[in-house]
Amino acid sequence: MITEIGIVAGEIWHHVEKNNKQDMLENIVKNIDRPRDIILMSLGWLAREGHFVLEGEGPDYKVSLRK
Repeated sequence: MITEIGIVAGEIWHHVEKNNKQDMLENIVKNIDRPRDIILMSLGWLAREGHFVLEGEGPDYKVSLRK
């Protein structure tokens, strides 16, 4: 499971980087063909390590690369 979370974290990173360094959570879920739970775990990992910033509330979180 940890390996899959890491792989999905890389996919998210590339997706957000390609899309002007910011995207909405729902767009990430739509564009990355992985289970939503794994995407959320991967985002948590990236945020905890300081690579990503999550802003907003509810399902409309904005996801961006930390500058």
